[in-house]
Parts: sequence; structure tokens; C-alpha cells
Amino acid sequence: MTITETRRTEGLNYFTTGDGVRLAYRIDGLADKPVLVLANSIATSMNMWDGQIPELSKHFRVLRYDYRGHGESDTPDGPYSFDRLGRDVIELLDALQIDRVHFLGLSLGGVIAQWLGIYAPVRVDRLILSNTSSYLGPAEQWQGLIASVLEQGKLPEFADMFIKNWFPSHMLESDNPHVASFREMVLATRPQGIAGSWAAIRDMDMRRTAALISSPTLVISGQYDTVTLPEHGELIAKTVPNAKQLILPAVHLSNVEYQAEFLSAVLEFLQVK
Repeated sequence: MTITETRRTEGLNYFTTGDGVRLAYRIDGLADKPVLVLANSIATSMNMWDGQIPELSKHFRVLRYDYRGHGESDTPDGPYSFDRLGRDVIELLDALQIDRVHFLGLSLGGVIAQWLGIYAPVRVDRLILSNTSSYLGPAEQWQGLIASVLEQGKLPEFADMFIKNWFPSHMLESDNPHVASFREMVLATRPQGIAGSWAAIRDMDMRRTAALISSPTLVISGQYDTVTLPEHGELIAKTVPNAKQLILPAVHLSNVEYQAEFLSAVLEFLQVK
């Protein structure tokens, strides 16, 4: 893996994975703080955490990155797998010479967090799994979505679908800047990146292997989440030894809709002495 100093925007850096994919990342916070990695939802970029960075960077050295096919990262041909998406994190940490981190993943990021907890436990201190699932089958339901998103001109239609699944109706009915910014993130995502990531979800089943996670784990669920249902979080919390579950009265993006409560729970969990 290599790190380049080439930057498209201030604060953005790049490294190249073992299979030749250039991924974008950035770090906020002081070097003497513990490292917290943030992993985002599908069809967004690392900017989905912008509202939480001012507070989190007071307490942590916050590392964010764009998945392959997302944000400022390269878009290799799919399908992708969680073995590969998980390895992307390990290789990034190796390139930055970071041994151990806290890891907070939301939605797709929460599945990557589970993978790390199962297959790379020595790299993880504490895990936060937000609005996520250990299984979103059956596999057949993903095939049509994968084919459809790759059709020319279909991305705006899928942007509407994502936004409807992510936010409550009162935010959708207003001229909400959060909704607008997330829609822009979806429209900036390459369809191959979405399709490749959906293929990883299609092939994912961690319902049993999640029992191997040994890191202290907090599961955050949205009471009104129609994508990763609260009972999906409940199953994870029951499967992972000694995991705790918090249910917020949110839809899918708990970090945005209930930012204060989300941050409070995250900081309380990560700062246990």
C-alpha cells in the first residue's frame, strides 16, 4: 500500500490498496488522541459525518474514508465483498501505522464494523454498530436492484428511494439542508459503487459469526428505521456477547436526525475508563 500527498480538496489524502484501488481519507483531531474510525452508509461519502466532527475531534483523532466506488475514491469493477471492504480498512490502518482503533459504522459501515470485530479483533478496541444488520436477505431481492441501478439515467430515481428511506416525513416536506446535502452525495456516487456494495450485502450473512465478536459493542437502532429494522439491531445485540442496544426515535440516519443524543451515547460508550 502507498500513501500519496496529492489532494483534490484541503485535508483530503489518498492511499492505494493491495489490489490497486486509490481510496480517499482524512483525519481530524490531535495526534495524541485515541483513533476513532467512522464508516458511512452506502451511496454517501465521508462527509455524512461532517456534523459530528467538531465534537468527536475534541476527544479523538477521527479517521474517515470513502469506500471504493464512493466519494473521492476509485471505482473498480464489482461485485465487491465484505472481505475486500474489510481489508480496505486494515490496509489503511497499516499504511498509517495505526495498530488499534475504536470503530463506528452506520448502515453499510456497521457491517464492515462487524467484519472487523469477527476477523480482525486485535485491531479493534470498541465497536459501535449503528442502524445496521447482520443479514439483509434473501439474496434474490438484490439482483433486480443491482441490475436497475446500472441502467443509464436511473440514479435520480434511486436517490429519491434512499432519501425516503433515510429521513422522516417532516424533514422531507421541508426545505431541509441535511436532506439536500445527502441527495447530492447519492447523485455524486457512481452506480457501479452502489451496485458493487449491494452485491456485498447480497452475499452477507453474519447472524452466527457475530457471536465471535469480543470487543465491547454498542448497537444503535432507529425505532422507525425501515431499512435496518430495530429488531435487526436487537438480534445483533443478543448475538454479540455483552453487547448493549440503544433505540433512538429515528429513521435510518440517527447521527443526523438525533445528533445530540447520538453523540452523547457514542462519547459515553467510548470514554469508559
